[in-house]
Amino acid sequence: MQRTALVTGANRGIGLAIARRLAGLGHFVWLGARDFRAGAEAADPLRRAGLAVEPVELDVADPASIEAAVQRILSAGRTVEILVNNAGVLHDKPLLKLTEDEFAESIAVHLTGPLRLVQLLAPGMVERRWGRIVNVSSGWGSFAEGLGGPGLYGVTKAALNALTLRLANELPACIKVNAMCPGWVRTRMGGAQAPRTPEEGADTAVWLATLPEDGPTGGFFRDRRKIAW
Repeated sequence: MQRTALVTGANRGIGLAIARRLAGLGHFVWLGARDFRAGAEAADPLRRAGLAVEPVELDVADPASIEAAVQRILSAGRTVEILVNNAGVLHDKPLLKLTEDEFAESIAVHLTGPLRLVQLLAPGMVERRWGRIVNVSSGWGSFAEGLGGPGLYGVTKAALNALTLRLANELPACIKVNAMCPGWVRTRMGGAQAPRTPEEGADTAVWLATLPEDGPTGGFFRDRRKIAW
């Protein structure tokens, strides 16, 4: 069955790999991108390959942009059944050196933006009794692994993990809500020395986005295996 997916931060890197894989499985995928032109450029080769994708302008740090993106999707006659909160931001500086804008952006992109999307999209999933929400987190957001990374990154990813667990507790079991760590991936954020390809980083997210009815919810996964919060 074809589902409709929305992937944020999907114009490059892990997000684009997730979108490509989901579309390759036969789903219709909205490529969320802060820069619409970048989203359109990413979507074009996928369309030429026969995949059902559509770019949508979406800045998860901007509530108005989130509202407009959801309205754009609804106006096209689509209802999102798979939400992948992939967009991320990394300010490589200590907490005490962060500016007010960097502080606000980190929280918006990793926590309040994903929550706003869930608030808008989860009611439809509940009504249709099917939904998959995947939060792309990081091992740096794991208390068990020491909350690594620079500045606010690990702190806000830990908050995204907490949001994942809370949503899984509040939503019915037919809506699967999970977080995942893609590992160290060769992207603009991860750098050229990272050992994993975007496709390898995307694998667990795609698995979680297409879980069967008896699949897990409220978990944190890496390489399709559950890891500690």
